[in-house]
Amino acid sequence: MSPSNRNLTLAGAIVVASTGAFIAGRMTAPSAADAGAAKAADTSLSGKTASRGGDSADGSASSPARRLADRAASREKAGKASSGDEALAKMEELMRTTDPIERTKAWLDFVNSIDPSEFESVVASFRSMGITESRMTEYAMLLSAWGKTDPLQALAYAQANTGNRFARTTILSTWATYDPAGAIQWAEQNHEAEEGEGNPWMIGIIQGLASTDPARASQLLAAMPYSEERGEALSVLLPSILAQGNDAAKAWAEGIADDALKQGAIARVAEAMAAKDPAGTADWLARNPGEAADRSMDNVISAWMETDKDGAVAYFQALPSGDIRSNALRGVANSMAMEDPKAAADFLDAHAADANDRVYQQFVWHSFGEAPEIAANYIGKISNPREQEQMYGRMLDGWLRRDFNAATNWISSNSLPATVHERLQARIAEIQQRQQ
Repeated sequence: MSPSNRNLTLAGAIVVASTGAFIAGRMTAPSAADAGAAKAADTSLSGKTASRGGDSADGSASSPARRLADRAASREKAGKASSGDEALAKMEELMRTTDPIERTKAWLDFVNSIDPSEFESVVASFRSMGITESRMTEYAMLLSAWGKTDPLQALAYAQANTGNRFARTTILSTWATYDPAGAIQWAEQNHEAEEGEGNPWMIGIIQGLASTDPARASQLLAAMPYSEERGEALSVLLPSILAQGNDAAKAWAEGIADDALKQGAIARVAEAMAAKDPAGTADWLARNPGEAADRSMDNVISAWMETDKDGAVAYFQALPSGDIRSNALRGVANSMAMEDPKAAADFLDAHAADANDRVYQQFVWHSFGEAPEIAANYIGKISNPREQEQMYGRMLDGWLRRDFNAATNWISSNSLPATVHERLQARIAEIQQRQQ
């Protein structure tokens, strides 16, 4: 690989870092064991090869080992090799830079200057300083550069010294951009499938392919079993799908064969499009009834209500009876309830034929903060006895803590299910005893 191909661009490095941080979660300082492993990391791994990976048997030009040798030879001829001590000293100096823009630019130059033989000691030293959230971008840049130079060595180090998926996912994301077959082979060989679990290493590969080969990334996503890992993979692929435009994103989601994945994709696409095109998004959901429409239509209508209340209400009024209309009613009522619970209650009463248990439950949740008495009056409209009882318990118990007198007056004035009444009386007595 030529020096120009190995160099990281600033934009690319930041994309890898931000996506990797999303996958890892909100990462803070490493555990004591993890930091200790980093401090004591053996710097002799550069001479080792991973026990499993994608190197070709004959050391052909496509293998990471051959690329590493070519890169080392190229750097030696150009007279750019630097000692490991110089690299570590430079890194420590950069870590003291306070200007974020200058630090990022300088860090990129530093990462591109690292000799392949220095990556392990540089990464180990960096990790020993403590990987805080503010350093995640720099950490990801280091890992990405190492992944371009020798992904197998980088992955071997990550397996031995890191306790979460971030490092390996970041390396795999980089590797997949230029050698997807090798990255996929490594991911398959280094994961033992368990029921209900997807291959976590495919998340990084899908992220790496998302912008360059979204069709291949989509195929890998579709091949994953229903799992938390598949949901994460969908999240890293979706930005590239949405970048193709709303029509392309809709067609992509509709074309997914697995219904559970399809519904998840439709819901995610709808969420992303709702703010800018609520009318078009609502129409799309109406044309694709299912779980996604059931759980997303109210959010789309609520987003529409924020910018065009009359348009959103008119859209609801024009819908035919059925689940889609009830879901849209939920969005209208939720939005109104946060501003004017009484107006929302009147609107619900005027469209009682379209209201179901979910509509009433959501209305109670959204109106309780501003108007607990109005909210409590609608709990009795929930038809499912168990859900009604649970809602009474949550709402009235909270109301008793917040405004004991108002809550007890309402409770004494209304007929409640026997079990609810008994529990509330006990709760009232308990509070009164504490107040004495």
